[in-house]
Amino acid sequence: MKTRSITAVWMTLAALLVALVMGAPGAVEAKELKFALSGNPDTLDPHKTSGTLTFQTLKSIYDTLAEPDAGGKIVPALAESWTVSDDNLKWTFHLRKNVKFHNGDPLTAGDVKATLARLMNEATASPKAKEFGAITAVDTPDEATVVLTLSEPSAPLLASLASGWGAILPKKLIDAGHDFASQPVGTGPFVFKEWVRDSQIVLAKNPNYWMPGLPKLDGVTMYIIPERAVQVQGLISGQVDVSYIIDKDDVPLLEASKKVTVEKSLTSLILVMAMNCESPVLKDLRVRQAINHAIDKQKVLDVAYGTGMPIGTFMDYGNPYYKDFTGLYPYDPEKAKSLLAAAGVGKDASLELVLPQNYELHVKAGEMYQDMLTKVGLTVKIKLVDWSTWISDVYRGGKYDLTAIGHTGKLDPDGTLGGYGTEKRYVKWVNPRAAELIDTAKTVSGFEARKKLYDEALELMAKEVPFMYLGTSYRNVAFSNKVSGFRMTPMLDTFDFRWTTID
Repeated sequence: MKTRSITAVWMTLAALLVALVMGAPGAVEAKELKFALSGNPDTLDPHKTSGTLTFQTLKSIYDTLAEPDAGGKIVPALAESWTVSDDNLKWTFHLRKNVKFHNGDPLTAGDVKATLARLMNEATASPKAKEFGAITAVDTPDEATVVLTLSEPSAPLLASLASGWGAILPKKLIDAGHDFASQPVGTGPFVFKEWVRDSQIVLAKNPNYWMPGLPKLDGVTMYIIPERAVQVQGLISGQVDVSYIIDKDDVPLLEASKKVTVEKSLTSLILVMAMNCESPVLKDLRVRQAINHAIDKQKVLDVAYGTGMPIGTFMDYGNPYYKDFTGLYPYDPEKAKSLLAAAGVGKDASLELVLPQNYELHVKAGEMYQDMLTKVGLTVKIKLVDWSTWISDVYRGGKYDLTAIGHTGKLDPDGTLGGYGTEKRYVKWVNPRAAELIDTAKTVSGFEARKKLYDEALELMAKEVPFMYLGTSYRNVAFSNKVSGFRMTPMLDTFDFRWTTID
C-alpha cells in the first residue's frame, strides 16, 4: 500500500501558508485563485491519458477546435466555424485568426494536422486514438482551413474534437519531440508555470488569450490536497478558495463559517464497482449477479457520496441516452447468497478490491462494499494505490479483481460506451453483439435511431453486469464568498476558470 508522505503534506501546508502571507494587507495583491485538487495528474500530456485529473487540469492550458458551452451544446472554439458534406465524409474547419500558442507561435492549420497525426500515431499510444479512427486524411488548403476526410460517417467525432483529448498542440514542438508530459504548451487561458508533485500546479494568466477580456484571474494555483480535513480547514481559514469534492458531512461545518458557499448539483458521473471478467471467480455471471444483489446502492450513495440517483447500466442518470434497468438486480442479500452457493463460491475465494487512495469518497464506498460482500459470504481484501498506479495497473493493465471508481460523463455516448463488449476495456467483458451495436451507433445519425441501438447495448450490459452499477452522485462544490463565476464543464466535469473572479 502506498501512502502520501508526511513531507508531502507539510509541503502542501507550507505552500498554503505562503499563499496566505502573500495575500496579507499591505502586499500587492494579484487576483490569484487557490484551488484544492484531490491528487496528482498522471501526466500533463493530453494525448496520453484517460485520467480525469489530467483533463481537469489541462482545460486551463489547452483549447480544442470546438467546446461545450455552459448548457453542454458544442460551440466553436479554435475553429470559428465548420461545415459537413452531404455524405458526412468531409468536415471542413475554419480556424480563428490571431490565436497564439504560449510559446509565441501562431495557430495554423499545420498545428491541427500535426496534432491529429500525433493522436492517431501508434507510437503515441493514446488511449483516445480510436475515437479519431475514422479520419483517413487531413488536408490544409491554406493556413486557416483544415479538411478531414472520413472512411465512414462518425457521429461522435465532433464531441471527441471538443473534449480534452482533442487539445491542439504546436507543430514546432511536436516535431522537436517536446516533453508535453511535464511542460504543456497550448493556446489556453492560462500558461503552465510549475508542477511540484504532491504540492502544487501553478498557472499564470495568458495575456494573449483569444477571448477578449478573459481570463479575469491573474493566475490559479492548484494545491494537491487529498486529505479531506486539510481541504475543509483551508476553506474556512481562507487558504483555499474552491474545493470541488466536498463530503456531505462537512457541509454544515463549512456553511457555519459564513465565509463559504456550498452548491449542490447532479454530476455526470457513472459510479461503479468494476469487475474484472477475466478473474477466475468473476468470470461466472452468477457471481457478478450476486455482487449486484449484495450492494445496498442507495445506502452507499447516501453515506459515501452524499446521496445520488441509483442506476442500473453504464450511463449517467441525467443523460438523454440513459435507460432504467435498476429493477434487474435489487438489493437482496439472500438472493446473493443463493447465487454464490450455486456458483460454488465461498469465503475461500478471495477478491482484491483496489481503490485510488486520493479519492476519499471511493475509498469510503469501497469499505462499504467490502462489508456488504463479506456479509453474503465473500472474502474481499482492500488495496490502496495512488492515482498514477490506479491508471497504469487497473485501468490500463487490468491487474485487479474489483475496483471502485467514477467514470466522468462524455459529450457523446460513444465516448462512454466505445470499446465495451471487447477485451480492450478494463472490465474484460466480451459480448460481440454489444460491441456490434456500439460500433454501428457511431455511423448512424439522429437521436432516436442511435438511442434504439444504445438501448439494446445498455440492456446487455445491465443483464451481464461487468460492473456493479451504483449511481450518479450529487456534487458539493464549496467556494469562498469572494469567488464568483466558477464553472464546471457540463458532462466532462472539468474546471473552467475563464470567467472566475475573486474579490
